[in-house]
Amino acid sequence: MKFNSKVAALALALVSCSVMAADPHAHWSYEGHGGPERWNELEHDFAGCKLGRQQSPIDIRGAKKAKLEPIGFHYTAGPATVVNNGHTVQVNLTAGGSITLPDGEYKLLQFHFHTPSEEKIDGVASPLVAHFVHRNAAGKLAVVAVLFQAGGENAALKGVFEHMPAKAEESAALEGGLDPAAILPARRGYYAYMGSLTTPPCSEGVRWQVLKQNATVSAAQLATFQKLYSMNARPVQSLNGRTLEVSE
Repeated sequence: MKFNSKVAALALALVSCSVMAADPHAHWSYEGHGGPERWNELEHDFAGCKLGRQQSPIDIRGAKKAKLEPIGFHYTAGPATVVNNGHTVQVNLTAGGSITLPDGEYKLLQFHFHTPSEEKIDGVASPLVAHFVHRNAAGKLAVVAVLFQAGGENAALKGVFEHMPAKAEESAALEGGLDPAAILPARRGYYAYMGSLTTPPCSEGVRWQVLKQNATVSAAQLATFQKLYSMNARPVQSLNGRTLEVSE
């Protein structure tokens, strides 16, 4: 299916998904004049950041147990490019495979990092999260969030942390590519809710899956990212009566 430029830009938006869809003339940030509390003032298209009723991230608590179908992960190893886009470090994947959700298949586009984690579990954030961004044939987005706790070195992400560009707009191709499946924790139960991009324009209609089991990163790996971005997390948003489910 052919996608128009607006849909293509949205799909690459960092929700986190990809921040690159935001208007480059709107200097949004995570603090100060361009911080989250003022995103809606920066551009007309950012109004949803304040007016939206299904915003992300959220504080995950009181989730209802449900017979959620397992996420079908069909990730494949392939070429990967590490990009510093000025708001985070993002890994673009040209042939990373896909996931299967109850409403069909979503192709993996990229993943990126936030510190601390944008989503919280019972009020507690993790040191780091990776948001895996997917798009289906209709242009809808789905995100799988993988939370990281401090521990041993993450071997699957070793090349990513070693090649994080120091300056915005710089990129580095990973020699030998990357296998996104190796980043996932062994157990893949998850929380599910409908939300939004976590960056401007905060577009809603994004299907969120937050894995319950954490992966690990070493203190050195975490420090490598935090040297570039010491804090790039949007505050949690109100659930506003949305359904929040957790797999049994």
